[in-house]
Amino acid sequence: RALALARLGRHAEAAGPLAVAAAEHPRDEEVLAELLRGEGATAGPSAALTRYEAYRRELRETLGTDPGAGLKAVQRELLRGEAPVARHGVPHEPNPLLGRDEDIAAVEQLLHASRAVTVVGPGGLGKTRLAHAVSRQWGLPCSSEAESLGNAQRVVYCVPLAGVTADEDVAAEVASALGAGERRHGALSGHAAADPVTGILGVLGSGPALLVLDNCEQVIRGAADLVRVLVSSSKDLRVCATSRAPLGLTSEAVYALPELGLDVCIELFTQRARAARPGVALPPDAVAELCRHLDGLPLAVELAAARVRVLSVPEIARRLGDRFALLRGGARDVPERHRTLHAVVEWSWNLLAEDARAALRTLSVFPGGFSGEAGEQVLGEDALSLLEQLAGQSLLTVADTPVGVRFRMLETVREFSAARRAEAGEEEEAIGRFLAWARDFGVAHHDWLFGSEPLAAGERIRPEQDNLVLALRYALARTDGPTTAALTAVLAALWSTDSDYPRLAALAADTGPPLSHYRPEPAYVEVARTAAVLCTAGLFMNFGPHVVRHLVTLRRLPPAPPDTLLRATAVVLSAVPEMLPPRYDVLRKLCDSERPLVVGIAECVATYVWEYEHDIDGALASARRMIAALALTDNPSIQVMAHSRLSELCLKLGEGEAAYGHLRTALETLRRLGGEHDYIGIRWGLASACLQRGDPDEAEYWLRQAEGDSVRQQDAFYSPDLGVRAEIALARGQTEAGLGLWRRAVARMFEAGSPYGGDPWVDQWALQIHSAAVTAHAHAGRPELVAEEAERLRTLLSGPSCPPMELPVLGTVLHALGMAGLASGNGSGDASGVRMIALAERLRVLRDFQPTMSAARARRAAEDAHGAAYADAVLEYAALGRDELREAARALISGRA
Repeated sequence: RALALARLGRHAEAAGPLAVAAAEHPRDEEVLAELLRGEGATAGPSAALTRYEAYRRELRETLGTDPGAGLKAVQRELLRGEAPVARHGVPHEPNPLLGRDEDIAAVEQLLHASRAVTVVGPGGLGKTRLAHAVSRQWGLPCSSEAESLGNAQRVVYCVPLAGVTADEDVAAEVASALGAGERRHGALSGHAAADPVTGILGVLGSGPALLVLDNCEQVIRGAADLVRVLVSSSKDLRVCATSRAPLGLTSEAVYALPELGLDVCIELFTQRARAARPGVALPPDAVAELCRHLDGLPLAVELAAARVRVLSVPEIARRLGDRFALLRGGARDVPERHRTLHAVVEWSWNLLAEDARAALRTLSVFPGGFSGEAGEQVLGEDALSLLEQLAGQSLLTVADTPVGVRFRMLETVREFSAARRAEAGEEEEAIGRFLAWARDFGVAHHDWLFGSEPLAAGERIRPEQDNLVLALRYALARTDGPTTAALTAVLAALWSTDSDYPRLAALAADTGPPLSHYRPEPAYVEVARTAAVLCTAGLFMNFGPHVVRHLVTLRRLPPAPPDTLLRATAVVLSAVPEMLPPRYDVLRKLCDSERPLVVGIAECVATYVWEYEHDIDGALASARRMIAALALTDNPSIQVMAHSRLSELCLKLGEGEAAYGHLRTALETLRRLGGEHDYIGIRWGLASACLQRGDPDEAEYWLRQAEGDSVRQQDAFYSPDLGVRAEIALARGQTEAGLGLWRRAVARMFEAGSPYGGDPWVDQWALQIHSAAVTAHAHAGRPELVAEEAERLRTLLSGPSCPPMELPVLGTVLHALGMAGLASGNGSGDASGVRMIALAERLRVLRDFQPTMSAARARRAAEDAHGAAYADAVLEYAALGRDELREAARALISGRA
């Protein structure tokens, strides 16, 4: 850090840390060189030379050698006793410049490599302050090449051009600012030449110089002409310009000044807000949320902070909907064009030709940026030229992405342009062009999830998400069936891939009714089929009855042969209403189809049907037939789904070895979808499978992989992390640590609360976690530590408000209560406990968490407690059906059995 401060020219700050570093590392000549330079700049060359001589003498006496070449070069600089840099027109800043150290260093490096550097960016970004900072420290000792070339600048002039409105006045304004316009004696004529360029060169002299031209955008041609002449006439001159557009010179390097990061915006807002009202309340979350919507513009942050004089931070955030009315009235010591956010944008707007303004009005309909192809579609044949103009004026930012160039508009610019669009009466036309683009995009990509390379398609679609969502709102409002179908298909696929089920459910609810009345033209039949298939699949994710409207759409569409994965899925889903108990003849017929795709999808549906019917072995057999039928299908999404479903069933049965193999296959296939996007929790499953295999070390490896995922983390309520950690500890014999982790898992669920609201006790995942925690303590002989949780489980099952639950969940709760009864050590507890364990086995127990939920372990405990009673109970419960099993559970809990 000390070296970095010194190389940025902040010698006063670096002095202390450098002195400490030099004392700790007395032979580090890099540290000593910076210390000498800093001392020369602050205390003078004499003090620095004294330190150098002491070091040289000590080195000679102890090692018989001399300082290195780098340190000798520093000594020569100090001996030259160079005159201080003369700075003209460079203001001192009223407060610290935050977050720009890297930008200052980058501009300095460019100035050493190029004759002219233009700092570009939209208004309010801080280009002027950056240029002032570069001007203040230019020529100070730094780590740049200038030192080794002996090229430290000696003259710095800073000239503002904001008041110049004509290109032909630029040279005269600069000459006047430098004092070249004053009459002065010349060598021959007795007076200075009338040409302002000659006068400027005369003032700058033949030695090293830096000329800063601030705010060139409104006189870009005049500024460019002047810079071209100056750099061709003086070999040691450097020019730094600030502008919203580049100068367009071959001698020019362009530095696009980035927006401030969120952390810097928060720091800046906090500083300015406390200066405006020292006692103001600044809730960290509210400040962060506000700053996220200020585009990283320092001006916007400062104007928002000034509002704390009369508004709270949440009130400021709520009023950002009309940011131009809110963000006005800045400090009096800033230029008029920076007094309001509106004025900042309007300044750039007024510099545009009318066709560029019209383009900006149209492009502002895109909320999420746009690709070059999208821009061309909505703007027409002149799009490339218009995009160049807008990017050149810093009204569009340009970024390279894996799928091509992408343009983005600051929200401030977008809102300004949208307001101008409304004033011009262009809303309908712009939205119409936007919808035409969205419809074409949706049709082109409607079936991307069913293709062989969904990763490449997903990378192209994901950046358009915000645009597609807005376009869908417009399409629904206009009853635009083709666009609604196309966008529903694309978004449903995207959110299915991300496991974003709440958004998928909302999408199905919003689009179900209009699409059920839509009669697509032949060109849009497959698009509508894709949308209906993806939303109907939500039936298996418990999305509710509104998804039935998509099933209606699917059944009304013209039939098509099941020769693709999409069409095969449509055939199976269309038949869901006829898949009726008790025999499910329609489903069985589809499973016996001669078409492998139909068989694979039908067997997938069958795994859920048989599991619901309490035939877990049948579900497992269907899952294996699904894998075989889909083996040759070159679609990574369906392969990941198939192997994940089979592994899920294996984990529930405690077949960790089989689950492990299928999870590894799924993980390998996931790489074709982007290996980091583990939204379905494959790595969590591998951790559980390794525990079932008796390998806690590998389980811990997969746990770390899951926790380190770069994708969206699960919420605290549904995360299995503490449960898996607890099982790893128990498997290693760390009993107290494992039990403690299980108690933390239970406590965290109540602290977090169910994300869907309501009593967390009725959530089936919560019941599984609580049951595992109670069982773990029972195995360890410590049931008293979770007695309250066990009693709560018992009360839940025996009470009149007991929620309906799947039989395996009921079995898991009974398993926990049975183990707790055995651990209590009294005779009545043993008797009911062994019956509960026997009934739990018949109901099926969720055995994801092992060793705690091991079937063999529970069976041994029951047999040790009362072997004969356990054997009788197993025989008694084996013949019972679903309803009889539920009644048997109620009887056991109430003490009637």
